[in-house]
Amino acid sequence: MSDSIALSSELRKLVEARIEQTARGVEDTLNRIQEVHAITPKELKADLRSLEGSFNILSQKWSLEILYTLFLTNGAARFNELKRVLEVNSRTLSDKLRTLQDHGYIERNVDPEPPLRVEYTLSVKGRNIVLLAIPLLYYSRST
Repeated sequence: MSDSIALSSELRKLVEARIEQTARGVEDTLNRIQEVHAITPKELKADLRSLEGSFNILSQKWSLEILYTLFLTNGAARFNELKRVLEVNSRTLSDKLRTLQDHGYIERNVDPEPPLRVEYTLSVKGRNIVLLAIPLLYYSRST
């Protein structure tokens, strides 16, 4: 496991138990859906393809870092704060923020009073992506 996220043994056990509980819940839900709707492999393939766009955006450099930074700053940060924390140039950050906004992961809020202030916040979709990805990231590194 990476030194960047060093978890105590007790905390690691808690995280693993929660991941296992969540996985069982998802499996149970999918089994119930399958019982009621008898999803075919062709239908599942179409549903999985619809996720490709989201995965492509989220796997691009800076996307998850921006979302996690917003999450760790209570869901909101100004442009210059993000730039400073992430150590990214203005053009790249602006492009990534626009993409995340266009896909509904963040919201851009402008305070028109002088001086002009732009703040970025996580949308519900962005917050949920962060919360869903944390266990996935942990789990993929811990086994």
